[in-house]
Amino acid sequence: MTSWLLGLAILVTYLLGIVSAVMALMSSRTSQGAIAWIVSLVTFPYLAVPAYWFFGRPRFYGYVSARGERDSVLRRVLARYRGRVDPYLADPRDPNSRTVEQLAMMPLTSGNRAELLIDGQVTFDSLFAGIEAAQEYLLVQFFIVRSDALGRELKDRLIHSAERGVRVYFLYDEIGSRKLPEGYLRELADAGIQVSPFRSSRGFKHRFQLNFRNHRKVLVVDGHAGWLGGFNVGVEYLGQHPRHGPWRDTHLKLTGPSVLGLQEAFWEDWHWATGEVIGLNWEPRVICPESQHVVIVPSGPADRQETASLLIQHAIHSAHERLWVTSPYFVPDQGVQDALRLAAMRGVDVRIMIPEHPDHLLVFLSAFAFLPDMVRAGVKIYRYQPGFLHQKVILIDDNAASVGTVNLDNRSFRLNFEITAFIPDRRFAAEVRLMLERDFAACRRIDYDELKNRPLWRKLVARAAYLTSPIQ
Repeated sequence: MTSWLLGLAILVTYLLGIVSAVMALMSSRTSQGAIAWIVSLVTFPYLAVPAYWFFGRPRFYGYVSARGERDSVLRRVLARYRGRVDPYLADPRDPNSRTVEQLAMMPLTSGNRAELLIDGQVTFDSLFAGIEAAQEYLLVQFFIVRSDALGRELKDRLIHSAERGVRVYFLYDEIGSRKLPEGYLRELADAGIQVSPFRSSRGFKHRFQLNFRNHRKVLVVDGHAGWLGGFNVGVEYLGQHPRHGPWRDTHLKLTGPSVLGLQEAFWEDWHWATGEVIGLNWEPRVICPESQHVVIVPSGPADRQETASLLIQHAIHSAHERLWVTSPYFVPDQGVQDALRLAAMRGVDVRIMIPEHPDHLLVFLSAFAFLPDMVRAGVKIYRYQPGFLHQKVILIDDNAASVGTVNLDNRSFRLNFEITAFIPDRRFAAEVRLMLERDFAACRRIDYDELKNRPLWRKLVARAAYLTSPIQ
């Protein structure tokens, strides 16, 4: 009897391996990934089948289904909202902006104001002032929320807003905020705040989707003001963690019609997490007709295409004079690596700013597997010295810049829900350039000899770490 059960278990395991291999063949986004999964699933199904179901699925199918309901309330409300924005659509003749619009599936609007928020104190002063100014509702979303001094201040301010009659919706990622105590969430809920985790594994059908994260950081006040960027909620983001030291990050405050794009992204996330369709203000408020053009670019594993990776590649290909990129995690896919090298070869000033000291060692080590080829092609790599670098900013020539949550790695490109503000405005680009020039002055540049002369063991470790980049 025992041998019969063992034989049945072996048969079922190999059948699952074959079924999973077929799924990998049909859904993997790269041929290399498909081959790796198929060989593993057929050869070592005992280990590979669980790994594939937790880490190998390339799309967030539940979110796709929720988004794609033809007659859903979301579709009808969005149709009305998009109609109201029509008078503020920006000139579509610029091909670069038109491409970003198509990637984002959101409009480029005029009448906005974008304000750079540099580092933690300035950012949280602005965020908390926005919370205090709310009259109707607050949409609050972070990847990481900690129950430390800063997290408690956020909680107290949200509770105060709820007590004065403001509707508050609080959405957090269940993995990023896994250390957030139940008591913190209970205090919010007891004050009348609507609280929900994003729940990437919601329901029996989606229980294996643990590898997806909602990495967005969004605050929307009454549909008229919005914030996004690199900051989560914790005292380390104020530079108060002894391990990381000073924390270099950038956030963005938006006012104008573009705020409705931030609101739409939160609205869809909330619908996925709770099944609720919340009533919000969709009437755009214009700052002034001559203000900045902005398009909001949500991206994630529910998209039909790899929006984040394509956005980065588009930025690289559209640069003629300079492309400056900052990212704490720099393990881009082959397409982005090739585009960066080609840009440097055609004379573009390509600069990549990464941390000197990592907070995720495996991701940090992976970059050194391909940095020698990048530097040899003319890409300039800078390592930020004063503390930990966490900002996600791109400058394209003197014409455009972006601020958001996207890192240059596989997780941001394919596994995380992210959000970016793309701003094709020369005045804003000039502000970003001045900011980044100060940051580059605080960096040291890596040369080819430094990379080439590393000990063999460090080269081997970097190559081994790079093999894990698809699931880092």
